[in-house]
Order: sequence, then structure tokens, then C-alpha cells
Amino acid sequence: MTVTVLAAALVVAALVLPNTVVGLGPVKFTRIPAEAVIVAAVTLALPRRPRIALAAVTGVALAALTVLNVLDMGFKQYLGRSFNVVLDWELLGDAESYLKDSLGGTATLAAVAGVITLVLLLFILLPLSAVRLSNLLARHPNAATRGTLIAGVVWITCSSLGLQISGVPIASDNAATALKIQSRRVSNTLQDEAEFAKVAKVDAFGNTPGSQLVPDLRGKDMIFTFIESYGRSAVEDPIIAPGVDRTLDASTKALAKSGFHAKSGWLTSATYGGSSWLGHSTTMSGLWISNQQRYRTVMASDHLSLTEAFKKTGAFDTVGVMPGVQKGWPEAKWYGLDKVYNAFQLGYKGPKFSWSTMPDQYALQQYQDRVHSKKRTDGKALMSFLILTSSHQPWAPIPKMVGWDQLGDGSIFKGIQAAGNKPADIIADTTKSRQEYGKSIQYSVTALTQWLERYGKDNTVLVFLGDHQPIARVSGNHASRDVPISIVAKDPKVLDKITDWGWTDGLRPAHNAPVWKMSAFRDHFLTAYGSTPHPRKD
Repeated sequence: MTVTVLAAALVVAALVLPNTVVGLGPVKFTRIPAEAVIVAAVTLALPRRPRIALAAVTGVALAALTVLNVLDMGFKQYLGRSFNVVLDWELLGDAESYLKDSLGGTATLAAVAGVITLVLLLFILLPLSAVRLSNLLARHPNAATRGTLIAGVVWITCSSLGLQISGVPIASDNAATALKIQSRRVSNTLQDEAEFAKVAKVDAFGNTPGSQLVPDLRGKDMIFTFIESYGRSAVEDPIIAPGVDRTLDASTKALAKSGFHAKSGWLTSATYGGSSWLGHSTTMSGLWISNQQRYRTVMASDHLSLTEAFKKTGAFDTVGVMPGVQKGWPEAKWYGLDKVYNAFQLGYKGPKFSWSTMPDQYALQQYQDRVHSKKRTDGKALMSFLILTSSHQPWAPIPKMVGWDQLGDGSIFKGIQAAGNKPADIIADTTKSRQEYGKSIQYSVTALTQWLERYGKDNTVLVFLGDHQPIARVSGNHASRDVPISIVAKDPKVLDKITDWGWTDGLRPAHNAPVWKMSAFRDHFLTAYGSTPHPRKD
């Protein structure tokens, strides 16, 4: 009897399991699933073999649906969206790598083994439970028929009257709805793939000659920089913002003393919580790249990136500094970068800071030593593309600023890393995560602005922004997808060009500063600095 009760509980739990952790509680599992009533009715009408086959197939389907629901929970918490069964399987490998970098190989191996074991158990126990319950119905047909009819009437009554417990409907069709959503998601994904391929071929500046691209920035020392997870929450959340805002205001004043001034606004990112490359490519392409298929489509296209526009002029050497890249990066071709420095090409001998391979301050100094300080011998200006990583989750341990002349090969960070928080102590603690996230943003902003104070030139133009908001556990379940963006320059003519944008003076955008979709930035920027549209429509 106990085994039968457990089998019934497992099947019902799988049928009513929600796909979000918001509001998850016992009341969610006290519902009457319509699917159970329907399958029971069909089971009673079938001979033995078809009945067992139906029960087994139902159990397997429930196991698969349970896995998808749990994946939805995780993706919504970390990436602010549901799991895409067509596109997102490859991201599980990235999740494993993240855990390995954050918690170590042993803990990751144990976690992966645990997940695999649980999945296998689901695919074993749910079919066995469904078969056991079908056999129970077959042994007691009269009682089963009465019970099924009663359950059906109760379900219809509760559904018709909208009866609820603590705001949760008693009548549930959760599994059927989930299957419908998954089917629609697959169909929409396949349709989106074909439609986006056509969209990516249209480019307002696709046929613009190099001589007509960014003429107002010729001779400038042009730098585009992304700060990991730098979102609106960092600037406006009541717990996180005070420290970050003090850093932004202090940096604004310090830069002003060095002759630099800034304007700032907001962009709505195409991603949330992670998948930073979607934010990078959306900003640079002028296309809304919100999933992996769109990313692959754009990377394989000749759609003009903002960085490629500078290369196309013939007036700029182009370089990328990517301390987060630890493998081949063919995307460099689409970005139009002549040279890329990855995590292994910056001479770092210090410790990793969880996922981040090196502190931002070190990466910036290496950029200075290897690229920015070098005299241009070809008569060209320099366009640089930097991706900073120190503010990547889990925000433990966090680097600290050291003397710029003391950086050396990075060994100085060994003591700082050893004395910092352990990722395991931060990951599961929402309050600590929010506090440490704020500190990491302060560190990254300080490193970047101090670098500019120290090494910026009269012709330097820095554009820096966030790639996405931090995960929901830090930014909240209903946070926007907005990220700050700033343009900093000494030459007043550079900022005069964007006066009509309505951006806020300084590094901290006002709450009511204009908000654009991230995909709008490329064309706004190209137009502001004198580029002439020559549309391409294939």
C-alpha cells in the first residue's frame, strides 16, 4: 500500500509541477490534474497489453516533461527566459564549465553525477509508477470507474467555478498546457530561424563605402568595452546602488579633473543573467540577437558590425582583448578584429577569480602594454574591443585594486584571491550575492576609469556598457533588462555629436534617461558620427 501511495504521489507531482520557482510551495501540489482523470478513463477501457503500453509511455512522457519543467525553472532564474528544447542543450556544457570554474572539479563532478542519477531515476520510477497504478485500476474496475467519474465531476466543477486554494486553481491542466507551450516554442523557433535569416540580410549601412563610415571619428583612439553583468540594478537597486553610484559619481569627478567628460543612457539588452555574447553581438550588429540560432546566423553572415565598420574605413587597426575566451574564437572575423588576445596570451601568472581568468585591472594594463602604448607605424588610428570579466557571477572572490606599477605578471593577486570569499558561500545566499555583485561592479568601473585617467589621450573615445542584468536572484524576478551605457571623451566635439540623444551628463544615467533597444545603438552611433546609409537588401 505504501508503495502505491508513493507511486500515485510521484505521478501527481509530475503532472502538477510548475515550471517556475516563483510561488512554488505545497499548495501547488494539492491540485486535481485533468490528465490523470483522462488517462484513468482510457486505461479502464483498454485490454492488458495496450493498457500497460499506455502507462509506460505516459510515465516516460511525464519524466521528459518533468526534466523540461526543471530546466525552465533554472533558465528563468538565471537567464530570465524559458528553456528552448531546440537551441539550448549546448548551453548545459557552458553551465558545467561555470560550475567547474566556480566550485571546482570535484564538486562539479558530484553535481553532474547527482543530476544524471536523478534524471535516470525519473525515467525509471515514473513509468513503473504509472504501470503500477494502471494495474491497480484494472484489479478494481468498479471502484476505479466510480472514483474516475467523481474526480471528473469535481474537476469540472472546480474549473467552472474557478475554485482556488491560496490563489492557486484546484483544477489543473498543467501538463497539457506545458506540452502545448513546448510544441508552440519549437514551431516558433523553427519559424524564427527562417525569418531572421532574411532580416539579417537587410543592412542600412551594408553597402556604405569605407570612406563614408564614421568620418567624424577619424584619428580617434576608439575603445568599446563591455562590463560583465553591469545592469540597471547596479545603479538603481536600493541595496546594490549606493556603493555603485558613489563609485560612478567619484569616477565622473576624477575623469573631469583629467579632462574627460561623459554622457550616459540606457539600452535594453537582448539577454538577461548570462549568454553575454548575445548582448555583445546585438550591440555591434544592430540586430536583435536573442538566442543561439540567431547568433550563429549573424556570425556566418557579412552583416556589418560596428567594429568592422572601423576596419572597413582603412583608417584603423583593430584589436580585441578577451580575457574570458579560453578556446578558439572564430567570431573575430565577423567582428573585424585584426588581432585578438585571449586568456592565454596576456601573460597572467596569478590565480583565477572563480570564472574570471584574471582581474580587470591586469587585463587593462596588459592592453596598455601590448597594444595601446605602441606607436602606430602604419599611420592608422586604433579601434579596440575589450570584454571585462571580473564582475561575472558568482562574485566570489572579487579582486581588489593594487598599484598599477605593482601588477607585474599577476602574482600579486594570489593573496587577495586566497583571502576572498569562497563561491560556495555566496552562490546560495541571496543577500551576500547582491552585496558582492555590487562590489564587483564597483571594482570593474574603478579599474576601467582609473585606466582611462592614467593612460587616456586627448583623442581617446571610450564607449562602455553592460552586456546584461545579473541573474534574477540578484536583480529580482521582475527587473528590467536595461543596462547603462556611457560615452567618454576629452574632445568636446565627440559629445556634442550626441547632444540630441538626451543622455545624462556623467557616468550615471538618470532614471528617466532615454531607453533604446540594444539593437538600435549601432545605427544611432554610425549616424551621429557622420556615416552615410547605403542600404543592402538581398
